Amino acid sequence: MNRPIQPTYTLDKVGEENFALNLGPQHPGTHGVLRVVLHMDGEYILQADPVLGYGHRMQEKIAENMTYPQALPYVCRMDYLGALSYNLAWVLAVEKLCQFEVPERAEAIRVIATELNRISSHLLWWGAFLLDLGGFTPFLQALTDRERILDILEEVTGSRLTYCYFRFGGLPSDVDEAWLTRVLDFIKEFRDRLPRYHDLVTGNVIFHHRSKDVGVILPFDAAGYGLSGPILRGSGINFDVRKHEPYSGYDRYDFEVPVDQNGDCLGRYNVRMAEIEQSLRIIEQAISAIPEGPVRSKVPKLIKAPEGEVAVAVETPRGQLVIYIVSEGGKKPYRVKYRVPSFANLSIFAKMAKGQLLADALAILGSLDMVIPEVDR
Repeated sequence: MNRPIQPTYTLDKVGEENFALNLGPQHPGTHGVLRVVLHMDGEYILQADPVLGYGHRMQEKIAENMTYPQALPYVCRMDYLGALSYNLAWVLAVEKLCQFEVPERAEAIRVIATELNRISSHLLWWGAFLLDLGGFTPFLQALTDRERILDILEEVTGSRLTYCYFRFGGLPSDVDEAWLTRVLDFIKEFRDRLPRYHDLVTGNVIFHHRSKDVGVILPFDAAGYGLSGPILRGSGINFDVRKHEPYSGYDRYDFEVPVDQNGDCLGRYNVRMAEIEQSLRIIEQAISAIPEGPVRSKVPKLIKAPEGEVAVAVETPRGQLVIYIVSEGGKKPYRVKYRVPSFANLSIFAKMAKGQLLADALAILGSLDMVIPEVDR
């Protein structure tokens, strides 16, 4: 359960210990330009008010004023840590709208690249989360392994962060056996290093005191607030778009959906660590079963979508992303709507922070793994 609420004053009774504290918009604990106005009674939080909009860029309106290919790189800028999931969602939506076929080899490579990106995102979260709690060594460990993933992805995408690798109908270029072997070599070496992560952090008694029973989200609240991803699964609700609404051939892979019943910061930590192992499992299966053949089907150079509407959901590192497109025919979408996971996941923070110590609120915020440009978009 949450730690007990201990403030001696309410907001309408000003005491000597009552004050307002700005957390952000330039604070390392908010992981971006997020501002949280905290009403404090000593070290305890009476009320937390997130203030958004510091990085708002009108992403949906930008997409409505661009052709479908032109919007591709902009979509990836929302979640810069899980850019390939956003890249995949946009191409899947347009492919569904225009009824483009995708070769099986391209689907397999998409899965490999996206899961590598998921692991790199979780690694950065792991290091930054422990940094929020005062541990510096885990951050260095995580970045060491993450750099190897970035090297691998850079070889085929040309980027290290805001990837835009997928194209309508498949991929711009194929991968060779040497690249696939390099991925398998990384998996083998990374699996040997994962026990160090658990030895260093997972079983650490100080980490348990900072994360266990802190920031508990009950299943009822998790569903009511529209949470998704590791936060939802960390509260005992088994839902993963890859398993329940499969896309890109995920139904062909054998993997588990990690779930934790505790709903606290430690539970969300355990889910993400288990997801890293499942992603490794998916990549190995995709490589072992990758078929020969083309990586891109024939699509028109000038894409004109038919009149209609389409919604596509994918599982990003932070949860369920839904892209909704309305087309009136032509080169540009008429309306675009993004349902991003970080926005919904942030919505419960005010309730979680109430009555908590300031130090615990930073742990809770870190456990949510938000990307603020995705929230503001």
